[in-house]
Amino acid sequence: MSPRLLFRSVVAVALLAATLPAAAARFEVQAGRSYSNSHGANTAFVEAVFAPQPLGRTRFSWSPDLSLGWIDGRHVATDDSRYTNRDSVALLAAGARFHFGEAGDWYQPLFFSEQLAVTNHATHALSSHYQFVSTLGWQAKHFSVALRHVSNGGLHRPNTGETMALVGVAFDL
Repeated sequence: MSPRLLFRSVVAVALLAATLPAAAARFEVQAGRSYSNSHGANTAFVEAVFAPQPLGRTRFSWSPDLSLGWIDGRHVATDDSRYTNRDSVALLAAGARFHFGEAGDWYQPLFFSEQLAVTNHATHALSSHYQFVSTLGWQAKHFSVALRHVSNGGLHRPNTGETMALVGVAFDL
């Protein structure tokens, strides 16, 4: 992905976020370790989770979810000379965070999110510029923990993906 396209994407998401300040409910800053091919790397994310909306007449709710992430590079020997894991990867993702239950239910802080992402580099783990981001986590008022997997879903080989454990702090707006 060219720097120009990445810049345009970031500006578009920033403008979108600026038009929804009343809907913004939560910002999270997350950090952790990502693993691909048994090799770890540092990772960080900033996430905006907007006001929850009911999903029809079910007990599910969903919230728009925007993420800006970074996964550090690592020096790992691969059989594929086209891709390495040396480059750090920045990604921009948008999707939805889902909860089940009412606000007082003990399990309501558990969530699942699904996002589509674009990246600035292709690596052995993330071999295309378009990725799927799946997250399973738990959020308290000012704290979160999550397991996240970033992968292109087999659309392009190799497809090892990045799997990470994240811990975050949250700020309500």
